[in-house]
Amino acid sequence: MQSIQSFFPHLKGAPKKVVITTHQKPDGDAMGSSLGLYHFLVQLGHDVTVVSPTNWADFLDWLPGTDHVLDFEAGREKAIKVVNAADWIFCLDFNTLHRTKHMEKVLELATGSRILIDHHQQPQVEAFAYGISDTGKSSTCEMVYDFIVDSGHEAILNQDIATCLYTGVMTDTGSFRFPSTKASVHHMVARLKETGINHTHIHEAIYDNFLENRLRFIGHALLNRMEVIYELNTALMYIPKGDLKRFDIKTGDTEGLVNYLLTIQGIKLGAICIDRDEERKWSFRSKGDFDVNTFAREHFEGGGHFNAAGGRSSDSLDQTVQKFKEVIQQYQSQLQS
Repeated sequence: MQSIQSFFPHLKGAPKKVVITTHQKPDGDAMGSSLGLYHFLVQLGHDVTVVSPTNWADFLDWLPGTDHVLDFEAGREKAIKVVNAADWIFCLDFNTLHRTKHMEKVLELATGSRILIDHHQQPQVEAFAYGISDTGKSSTCEMVYDFIVDSGHEAILNQDIATCLYTGVMTDTGSFRFPSTKASVHHMVARLKETGINHTHIHEAIYDNFLENRLRFIGHALLNRMEVIYELNTALMYIPKGDLKRFDIKTGDTEGLVNYLLTIQGIKLGAICIDRDEERKWSFRSKGDFDVNTFAREHFEGGGHFNAAGGRSSDSLDQTVQKFKEVIQQYQSQLQS
């Protein structure tokens, strides 16, 4: 994989057909970085299409440009044609191609140059022609901002780009409270604010834009689906498929639920497992020096960041929850320290 800096000269060349894609079930950082880059490349005269591997949360629909995003699963034939015709394929906010779900094989066979911009650990570097992987960055949105500035195009930052990038950095830093919120993030936000974005509107659009059923679902989950294992400073929540149907839970409605577990005094590890049709999805969050990236990789086919990671299991909900309870016993000394 060549450095991202070596790609900069190509931006000023003849217009290219460009695809931007991200991980399945894109969150605020994935969609924000993809659309921020989209608006930037369009201004440079390129023919750009954002292709999401799956659908996304309704609370992201207001982002400028979302109406032009292709859902691979909803329109596979059209999306494959667009990917196959692309000269460049930007891969944002994921480190391995399998995180694009059914798009993986399409991306592997595409002839366009794949460019990685990501901040997760252990990237699949052999899959990309150019790229940057920086785990020290707060978000992929911060990295797209760096991409724009470092390539010499800061002057064309506008409100659409800034709105998208602010959304992603805000959501991935927990509204600027996580340790990844370094001084560079605040410098970036100040520059984005100079474009005239309304940060209050962005916060409200993301966090105050749910239906009543989601709030009732959260109350039900906290009351009936949470276990606290105090001797291991661990909190666990598991959501059966029946709960998702009962409360009509849609993509994005469980976003952030795992973070409630870390609000309990003394809890060092929070884990939530959600029963999906094809698999069980895990989310892990930790405080301090407990590495959930390694934990997820070793036990639940996942990974991510040191204090925030995800995983999966083909076992039943009961089986994978029981496995979690068994494997955390191996980490007693780390969780009790």
